[in-house]
Amino acid sequence: MAVTVRTTPVVERSRQAPELPPWRRVRQNLPHRGVPSAAQAVRDELSKPEIASRIRPGARVAIGAGSRGIKCLQEVVTALVAGLRERGAEPFVVPAMGSHGGGTADGQREVLASYGVTEEHVGAPIRASMDTVELGTVLDGVEVFIDRLAYTEADLIVPVARVKPHTDFRSDIESGLHKMLVIGFGKHRGASYVHTFPLERFGEMITAGGQLVLSKAPVGFGIAIVEDSYEDPAIIEAVPGEAFASREPELLEHAKAWLPRLPFEACDILLVQELGKNVSGAGMDPNVTGRFPLESIPKPVQVQWVAVLDLTEETHGNACGIGTADLTTRRAVDKIDLAATYTNHVTAQLLPGAKLPLIAETDREALTIASATLRRRPPETARIAWIKNTLELLELRLSEPLWEEARAHQGDGGSSPTGKGLEPLGEPEPIGFDEAGALLA
Repeated sequence: MAVTVRTTPVVERSRQAPELPPWRRVRQNLPHRGVPSAAQAVRDELSKPEIASRIRPGARVAIGAGSRGIKCLQEVVTALVAGLRERGAEPFVVPAMGSHGGGTADGQREVLASYGVTEEHVGAPIRASMDTVELGTVLDGVEVFIDRLAYTEADLIVPVARVKPHTDFRSDIESGLHKMLVIGFGKHRGASYVHTFPLERFGEMITAGGQLVLSKAPVGFGIAIVEDSYEDPAIIEAVPGEAFASREPELLEHAKAWLPRLPFEACDILLVQELGKNVSGAGMDPNVTGRFPLESIPKPVQVQWVAVLDLTEETHGNACGIGTADLTTRRAVDKIDLAATYTNHVTAQLLPGAKLPLIAETDREALTIASATLRRRPPETARIAWIKNTLELLELRLSEPLWEEARAHQGDGGSSPTGKGLEPLGEPEPIGFDEAGALLA
């Protein structure tokens, strides 16, 4: 995306490189909970009598796969396809991702392909369409829709969804099976209607909408995935449709407990190397950055300036959530697909997240501007953190002032009250950049 920026005298002055503290690489040592084999976990779940009895020979099964960057998605879908075929069923995969992929069938097919979910890899056809069927209304007249192919051409519907805290609201049911039924399978049209509902009551609406889909469509069971702090699947569970409402809140509690977080309570500058829909539905997870759309949600961390340095390749130009940052770079802006970004935000009715932050020409300039505009703190004592993205928080960089605070926050020796460890990976070193001004992290 071509953007012309006229430099102001204020920005020119802030470009004078301030003295910054050194930083160091650190690692959070968190418990591993990943299952030995995602494929075997799926096979075991399909063998449970209450699940196996729902798979009839000759049944056409629509598997719903979403747009989230689930590390084991291809493995899970492939094992699910194989398990269904072994029982005589005829599976096919439908994109269940609301308006993502630019709100087009081809775009959604491309999103799945970027995760390795193709007919060649998973062994089942990928059938993408944006056509929907209206199932009815819930609460204050919100219309609920479902993918036409899944509804009219399948005898059984199986959503594959990651259960985790949502980026925009709090409830007993947040991101997971219910949300995929209502928004994912609802495609662009369904997502647009659902997002007219107030965020303060969004959990209530997702629950009601999901129960409506369960009552109207042949959703036999869903595959729920809960990840540990390393993004590995810790729980892969086939949940019967009638148990969604009771089981999903329990799975959400596990997801909340295992969600990786920043190892400090506050910092001055948070450098986020990359933003993307494969990282979080919000591009950057507010559960990490504290940049929630609702002020009523408690912030896990206080950050003065957030700088986004780049977009992930897998986001295909969708810069959803970039408006929650304070600064970004020319490199990131040049990769933005405005159509995909705006479609996402208009559908979600969260327009501020699509705004462009201050655009710096390079990473060096972004950090220079951020450090030169800190309130009540000289740049040489700035508490600076660098993370790859809001999903990968195990290895990060902390400036020395922030390192000392983080150690105190975690407890003496880097061990926190929750048993998490903070380990230094080498000695402090200057914050470095290459000749083009790109950060050397």
